[in-house]
Parts: sequence; C-alpha cells; structure tokens
Amino acid sequence: MPGVSILVYTKNEQLDLLACLQSVLWSDDIYVLDSGSTDATVAIAKNFGAHVIERTYGGNKLAFGGDEAGHRNWTLKNINFKYQWVFQLDADERMTPELVKAVEAAVASPGNKVAFRIQRHDFFLGTWIKHVTPSPFNIRLYLHDKVHYERLINPVAVIDGDIGEVNEHFNHFPFSKGMSNWFEKHNRYSSLEAAQVISNKTISSNFSYWKAFFSKNINERRFHQKEMYYQAPFRPLLMFLLLYVFKRGFLDGRAGLTYALLRSIYEYMIVLKVREINALETHINTETRQAAVSS
Repeated sequence: MPGVSILVYTKNEQLDLLACLQSVLWSDDIYVLDSGSTDATVAIAKNFGAHVIERTYGGNKLAFGGDEAGHRNWTLKNINFKYQWVFQLDADERMTPELVKAVEAAVASPGNKVAFRIQRHDFFLGTWIKHVTPSPFNIRLYLHDKVHYERLINPVAVIDGDIGEVNEHFNHFPFSKGMSNWFEKHNRYSSLEAAQVISNKTISSNFSYWKAFFSKNINERRFHQKEMYYQAPFRPLLMFLLLYVFKRGFLDGRAGLTYALLRSIYEYMIVLKVREINALETHINTETRQAAVSS
C-alpha cells in the first residue's frame, strides 16, 4: 500500500497541535508549515519529530493566488514530500482511527481519482453541530501535483482530475481557543472576504446565473454561485435562515442557534467592510476629479 504524507498548517497553535499530531502518528512523513508562531508551536512540532518549515506570508493582494492561496500553492510546489498522496489538516483538527483505515483503503485503490472529499464534524459547546455547519465536506486527501488553490481567504481547492469521497470523517474544534480567539480570527477573515468581494467585481464582471447552476465545470459553477450569494440582499439574514431553518440547525439545540447567529454576524462584518471600501474608493475618486478640475 502506498504511503501518505501529512501536512499541518499552524500559527500559534500550542494548545491544539500535539493532539493533532498524535492523530496522524501512523504516518512516517509529517510536515508542519508554520506561519510565524510566537508561542511554543514550533518547539512542540520539532519535539514530536515532524519536519518543520517556517514561512511567513501577508499582504492584502486583491487577486486570486495571493495570500493564503499563494501560501498553500508555494507549499505544494516546494515541499519534498516522501509520498505522492498528502492528507492536509489544521491544528484544531483530528483524524479518527476509522478515517485512517478509510484513507489507507482509498490510496491503495484510488481508481481514476486524484483527490477525495472527506466529511468534517464540527464541535461547539461540547457537542457535534451536525446540521448547522455550512460546508461539511472538504478536499483533504490528494495527489500533491494535481491541486492548486484560489481565493484570498478560505481558499478553494482546484483539482486537476476526478474527485472521490471517503466515507469517514475528521473532527474539528474551531472554538478550542475560546470565543475571543474566534472573533479575532473572523475579524481578519472578514477583511479578506471583503477584499475578495471587491476583487471579484473587477476581475469578473460577466457573472452568470446560468453558469452558477448549469456549468459543467464544478469550479466555475462554484465561483458563480459564490458571486450570486455575494450579490444577494440581506445576506446576514439569509445565512441565518440557511443554517438554522433550511439546514435544520435548530436540531443542534443551543449550540446550533448560537453558531447560526455567529455566522450571521460574520456575514454582516463582511457587508460593512465592503461598504467601507466602496465609500473610501468613492471619496478618493471624488477628490481626484475635484483636484483635476481645479488644476
């Protein structure tokens, strides 16, 4: 059976990293790519025996391939993985024993598949929020030369080939570092999402409802669906209704209601920041025109 390399992205993950690494101890090729941690993350990874690569990145490039997507693309091109197959994790995620066996089976007989989607179980307030999670499937197992990433934040994996599914899950603990950390992180994310919204308007003015639903290219279809969502009015309310009502988040109890409200707040942060960017650009353009007239 072919082996599988492990790739873990980190920044200040001393609280979560050890448990993550312990869940992938079965692999003999573990890489931790650290983005400038100031805590004990790097020391924990090295003591565990993982290969550690330190690479910081930043900036706010309004173009595909910049920032986080560019960081991940750099990783896949420059790390000398021992194996062709790579399983990717964040530090607050854990592989289960059942998933390990399913991954071994998938890479032993992948057929024509070059990547696999895997279900994510998110935990909040001590419970698995089964219904309220927006996108429970993620591409985490892939041939590293068959994937690249797009978008400033929450990058989309673009796969050069057929995609399968592994019928097991990994566990995700997004609130393991507390609510304050979640708000700080999503404050940063919302700024990048707002920048992405503005960027999309400049690089793709040919938004198509037809392509959003009927394009044969799954990545093109996903892009236009995202654009359709960005153009929808009352997005925070739509997000709440999608998660709490249509996805039956109410079945997740207090955790489901709280999570749906948090995601709605996040959407409103993006809306406000897009308005702020547009207002600033309008102000700059007005001052530029007035300066040109007076001169």
